[in-house]
Amino acid sequence: MPGNVFPRSEYERRVERTRARLEARDLDALVVSDPANMNYLTGYDGWSFYVHQAVVLTREHDEPVWVGRDMDANGARATTWLAEPNVRAYSDDHVHSPHDRHPMDVLATVLADLDVETGRVGVEMDAAYFTARAYERLRSRLPEATLVDADLLVNWLRIEKSDREIAYMEEAARISEDAMMAGIDAIEPGVPEYEAAAAIYDRLIRGTDEYGGDYPAIVPLMPAGDHTGTPHLTWSDREFASGDPVLIELSGCRHRYHAPLARTAFVGDPPAAVEETAEIVVEGMEAALDAAEPGVTCEAVETAWRETIARYGVEKADRIGYSMGLGYPPDWGEHTASLRPGDETVLEEGMTFHVIPGLWEDAFGVELSETFRVTKTGAETLAEFPRRLFTV
Repeated sequence: MPGNVFPRSEYERRVERTRARLEARDLDALVVSDPANMNYLTGYDGWSFYVHQAVVLTREHDEPVWVGRDMDANGARATTWLAEPNVRAYSDDHVHSPHDRHPMDVLATVLADLDVETGRVGVEMDAAYFTARAYERLRSRLPEATLVDADLLVNWLRIEKSDREIAYMEEAARISEDAMMAGIDAIEPGVPEYEAAAAIYDRLIRGTDEYGGDYPAIVPLMPAGDHTGTPHLTWSDREFASGDPVLIELSGCRHRYHAPLARTAFVGDPPAAVEETAEIVVEGMEAALDAAEPGVTCEAVETAWRETIARYGVEKADRIGYSMGLGYPPDWGEHTASLRPGDETVLEEGMTFHVIPGLWEDAFGVELSETFRVTKTGAETLAEFPRRLFTV
């Protein structure tokens, strides 16, 4: 039982809040496929999301039920707070089966055992690991059930963090600081990009003197040279050269909670255009952070950024941030609130966001990001790291 991560009472509170949402949506059950949502409700933590697994929550049963591969059942026993009858496994011949077996066959049996085989069953239609085949198989095995799109139902509950969740994100921020410094220190002419990536990974896993780090939901992103106009590239065998801008985006991770951080470095003396762009990004970031407080909308935070950079004739069409925290690959975002025009989500105390108002031009890019929590008085960034362009 994962009592060293969260007390049972916190999981029970999460389950009750989710169950209230089921009642409001007139759902008899919810099938949770997103590994972050599975962790949120049960504590389950394993690299097993590459095969089908789920957590089932009904309105009538006290505990959720974990359903997964037989070899992962002991992992569920080790990491969840669930009683033994609520750990249900399927045999290995359901994995990539040539015999017309599928994990959804077993999941359908579990739903029948929970007396919801004729009810309204919510499924996470846009979850990364809930495939089209899984949906079709589950529907064929539950012909009298009504499968309802309940995507993001749990995600919206995750948007407000408890004190302990915030504490883990603060620990992740300490790891992010160390990893960012290690990456910047490793960059110099003639050094292959993978060496900087290795230095970052070393700190992400070694953590601090007090605690270690988990694997992050996203690998370190590190476009350099001519590729900094594209934010989501990683590293290569290429060697850093004088005149290279380098973007670094990474996150420390503690008990699956993240605190992303991004900075830009320049190899040698940066040209005036890069320095000026960095100054604009910093000023815009600070305007957005100053605007973030309880009661304002996500849209208003983005407006503060947009109006600031507009004074310099700069425009940016993309969102500048999103809610985040608990996560598994492929990303740490919660897929709910975004700092963008038209998002009228109202900021509340306990929400956490990754604000990343980078500017990516054809010739070069400048990236800067912070993770912040919404407090009673405004935005509080979790990392303490200089907010500037670095030269190496």
